[in-house]
Amino acid sequence: MQLAAQLPEHGYAVSVALIDLGVMEDTIFSAVVARVAASMPSVSFHTLPGVEDPLKLTLDIHFIPRYLDLLRRYNERLHEFLSSMRPHAMVVDSLSSEAVVVAKRLGIRCYNLFTSSASILAAFSQLPTLLPFPHGNFGELGDSPHELFSLPPMPASHLLAEMLEDPESETYKTTMGSLCWIMEANGTLVNTFESLEARGVAALRDPRCVLGRVLPPVYCVGPFVGAIAEAKERHECLVWLDGQPDRSVVFLCFGSIGAESHSKEQLREIAIGLEKSGHRFLWVVRAPVNDMEKPFNPSADPDLDTLLADGFMERTSGRGLVVKLWAPQLDVLRHRATGAFVTHCGWNSVLESVTAGVPMLCWPLYAEQKMNKIFMVGDMGIAVEMIGWQQGLVKADEVEGKVRLVMESEEGRELSARVEAHKKGAAAAHNNGGSSRLAFAQFLADVASLQDRARTGEGIPMGLSDA
Repeated sequence: MQLAAQLPEHGYAVSVALIDLGVMEDTIFSAVVARVAASMPSVSFHTLPGVEDPLKLTLDIHFIPRYLDLLRRYNERLHEFLSSMRPHAMVVDSLSSEAVVVAKRLGIRCYNLFTSSASILAAFSQLPTLLPFPHGNFGELGDSPHELFSLPPMPASHLLAEMLEDPESETYKTTMGSLCWIMEANGTLVNTFESLEARGVAALRDPRCVLGRVLPPVYCVGPFVGAIAEAKERHECLVWLDGQPDRSVVFLCFGSIGAESHSKEQLREIAIGLEKSGHRFLWVVRAPVNDMEKPFNPSADPDLDTLLADGFMERTSGRGLVVKLWAPQLDVLRHRATGAFVTHCGWNSVLESVTAGVPMLCWPLYAEQKMNKIFMVGDMGIAVEMIGWQQGLVKADEVEGKVRLVMESEEGRELSARVEAHKKGAAAAHNNGGSSRLAFAQFLADVASLQDRARTGEGIPMGLSDA
């Protein structure tokens, strides 16, 4: 939606096509769509007619193939919608990349909006070409490093869980197939800026990245940070932060959708480590994973007195604040009192922390977050890793030690300096002559080169299948 908001300024009409919002039974997402639509009167929103027998989706190992199958079934609905308006071009989110088939059928240019990093896109462009290979499948390689062109060695265990499945499984085939469709588009807009990911961007532009294949143009147009329609009420945690010294608070938050959570044992280890560190903290806690209950309910109310170490809340009263379920992450990161961020390494969270100038402690949980961790700790130099996440338990001593490292040590000060430099780079990217501004202008120039641009009443539909 941040991309869509920029297009009317350049004379384009914008239409947003959504699949049925009920497939995830997510009332929060539906409310967000309604709020955003109300805040953007210049943009038209269209919910595509439903398909027969739509699957109800749950967050498990089968989510990706089921979701992609659902989107595939919506392609005919998308075809009808595009036929009625004949747009200049279409932009789709990464999971909707197979919609390029519809665009090609109608002679419409199709672009991806890749909402993860350029480094991840460089890896994803190569991975489908690496099988078959002697080891059989990625899952059998474990932590063995896998060499990718112009990228740091990637332990196979850090790939998407769907990629670690049997190569003959439907989950594996569907996942790899979706990556191939991304490369069939006319170009890819990436939510990043060049100075943050110089190595990943260079890989994508190098003809050796995927042998025998010229990748479509890549436009680094980010970072897109923040919401279109902000909440009006100020969260109580921000009031608490107002009373804390500058750069004194460690913020712990592991994602807004709650697709994963920590065990009871892990929550207690975090609590002990935070208490022993002696530092101020703001911690967003979700109910723990209960292996006996599937699917996991991310909205369950956590019982803090039961979950955390005995007397923890009382002993840390004043220097610590525990918030249930959710906090306004970007507002917290931008607050003068926040000095470090313990994150699950989702790309939105990474960009929010970078643009706020806050160093990070990596604790990846799912999806491409493990891959992000490698780039954050290595090439970008904006984070340190919490050891133990891969074994399923980060010990209290590790929590204490890494918090002290970032908040007290010379290494922590150097980390902060690098993040601050990238913060300035993010701002510069959108200034006149900045890399992201130039990339966006090039994207518009490529769209404008279409032969039928003069046709009146046409626009750029934004195909957004999910948040």
